[in-house]
Parts: sequence; C-alpha cells; structure tokens
Amino acid sequence: MIVKLMLKNQIITQSDKIAATIARVLHEEASAIQRFANQPNLCAQAAEMIHGCTGPLIVAGMGKSGHVARKIAATFRSLVKPAIYLHPSEASHGDLGLVQSGSVVLLLSNSGETPELSDLLHYCRLHKIPIISITANADSTLAKSSSLAICYGKISEACSNGLAPTTSTTLTLAIGDALAVAVAEMQGVVAADFRRYHPGGRLGARLLTVGELMQVGDALPLVTPNARMSDVVVEMSAKSLGLAILADGTEIVGVITDGDLRRNVDRLWQVSPRDIATAKPICVRADWLASEAAELMARHGISVCLVEDEAGKLAGVLHIHDCLRAGAGA
Repeated sequence: MIVKLMLKNQIITQSDKIAATIARVLHEEASAIQRFANQPNLCAQAAEMIHGCTGPLIVAGMGKSGHVARKIAATFRSLVKPAIYLHPSEASHGDLGLVQSGSVVLLLSNSGETPELSDLLHYCRLHKIPIISITANADSTLAKSSSLAICYGKISEACSNGLAPTTSTTLTLAIGDALAVAVAEMQGVVAADFRRYHPGGRLGARLLTVGELMQVGDALPLVTPNARMSDVVVEMSAKSLGLAILADGTEIVGVITDGDLRRNVDRLWQVSPRDIATAKPICVRADWLASEAAELMARHGISVCLVEDEAGKLAGVLHIHDCLRAGAGA
C-alpha cells in the first residue's frame, strides 16, 4: 500500500512539473507578444510599404525563420496579397529572378547576421528593392541594410536552455500575421475574396489552363539566335521575366536566364547567346492546367517556363507569379 501511494505521488509530481513547464512557456511567449503590441508604429509603416508594392511580396528566412517565412507568405496569399517564400540558398542559385522591381522583400532573422541572406541583401541593394526586416538586433547587418527594420529587442527563448527558437519564432509569426491582416484591411478584403483564394471557395482557380494565364505577343522577351549579348541583356531588362528566348520566328532555339548571365559574367561580352543558352528548355502546353505547370516549375526550381503549341512552336511564356495571382500555384 505504501509503495502504491509513493508511486501515485510521484506521478502527480511529474504531471505537475509538466503542467508548470507548459504554462511557463505559454505565458512567456504570450508576454513577448503583449510587450511588442505596445509599439505598433514600425509595423504600421511596414504594412503601408507592403500594401503599396506592385509586385509580389517576397518573404525569406533560414532554418526556423524559414518555416515561419513560409507561413507568413501563405497567410498573405490567403488574404489576397501575392506573396512568395524564397529560400535564401536557392536565391543564390537562380531564384533571385523571383524578386521583381515592384516587390518588397521581408527578411526574417533573430540574430540579423544570417550569412545565407547576404546575396539576397546585395541583390536588393543593387536593384533598389525595398527590404523590411524582422530581427531582435537593431545593430545587426540585416537591420542596418534594411529600408525598415522591425526590431523586437533581446528576448528569452522559452526552452529550458534558452537556446531553441521558441519565443522569437512565435513573436515573428505574430508580427507577420499582424502585417497580413493590416494589409488585407487596407485592400478592403472581404469574405468573398478570401473564399476565392481557397480550394473550397473557388474550384475555377484549379481549372485555369496555361493558355488563360500565359504571356504572349509583345510581352515575350525575344531575341534572334545571332543577336549580341548586349541585346539579350536589354531585352531581359525590358520584359522583366528573368529570361530571354532565342527564337527563329516561332522556332525555339534556347533560353537564357538571369542565372546564366550571372554564372558567365566574367566572359559575358566574349560569348554569343547560343554559347550560354539552354538548348532544350522546360516547356508546357497551353492546354495544361496552370496548377500542373506550377508544380512542374516548383519541382525543377524554376520560376518561368515556355509554352509550346502542338507542333512544338513557341506559343507564350508562363511565370509562376501568374499562377500565384490566379490562385493556381503549386
């Protein structure tokens, strides 16, 4: 009987310890959000910047911040603001083409010294893309490199060792939610808009075809196979799709991406477009579902693909932004 009583008391004690830990973590994370809620002005400025951007919002972060960034981007999309999660390492290997001149870039890093963000920071500075950062450290490289830095200051992580990202990621996620809701209110989003961007509310978005979303005619960045590299650069810059199409009439000869230009920058003016072009680019058909094309692009890590007709001739170009805006993204 005594042994049973001791075991029972031990179980109760252990249960109480677990409950106390859970309560402590929830209180600490809630307190961090409540403290930050008393200083909303920087977030209000950030929301105005995001509302005013004409291109998709680009959200980026590494590690746990990357997971939070994905969710923030998804929340913005749910509330009818085009937004894309950009993996910083992938950005350095060709995905910088996702960052458009009308975009705002939202970067997340608790320390503000995440090395993987350096190429993205440099690209944004070079092309004058506004940067909003969410970080703890106002003196960090990220904060100082930002157009607007939302700095929440030093906080204690809720884990027992004070190391694992817990309170910081919860606070960052809450700030992201606040920005998304504020932007949605500025845009006048109503329930009908929300339903339109969810599968349960808009079957039509899943049934859109590539042909309904692709860009054609003068919007295509076309150059002849014998063009000069300077012509390629000018055409890519003018059309802002992140690539140039080498075409002989409607015959596809190849494509050159902005990643190809960066990889060959040291010999760019000594080569011809054919030398660095991808001769067999990934293509889709106009009768494909846009969601299928978006999945293909995501699988291959590209943001744009060519559209060909039944004869294999050039019909248009599909950008993943077009799919996301229409609610047919991967």
